[in-house]
Amino acid sequence: MTTAERGPYPVDQPEASVGDLVGRLTDDFGSIVQSHVMLAKEEITAEIKKAGRGAGMMGGGALAGWIAALLLSFALAWGLAALFDEAWLGFLVVGVIWGVTAAWLFLSGRRQLQEVEPLAEQTIEELKEDQRWLTEHKN
Repeated sequence: MTTAERGPYPVDQPEASVGDLVGRLTDDFGSIVQSHVMLAKEEITAEIKKAGRGAGMMGGGALAGWIAALLLSFALAWGLAALFDEAWLGFLVVGVIWGVTAAWLFLSGRRQLQEVEPLAEQTIEELKEDQRWLTEHKN
């Protein structure tokens, strides 16, 4: 078996120093990390594109839903107007229903936003722990 068949670093080099071996190890580790970072970038890019398409479709669905709600609201208002014999009363009833719905959605959303914690507490704590570990083992 030749040296080329064994890989990039010949095993039978007794003259290789520990420093050379550590240098090779560092280079190999750096290459591995770099390839993992590149793979992660490609995966994240693909997922972002998928999410973008999904978000676009959701936006289209929201627009179609808004148009449907608008047309159904007009139909309900005209139907109530015929029932009450007054057009303004039918539109008033539909407007009040939408106003109550809007207020409920707004308050529910605000309550949920107040519960959001924007800081990644667990990640920050792990980074602090890593820093303490590095400080302890540096000496």
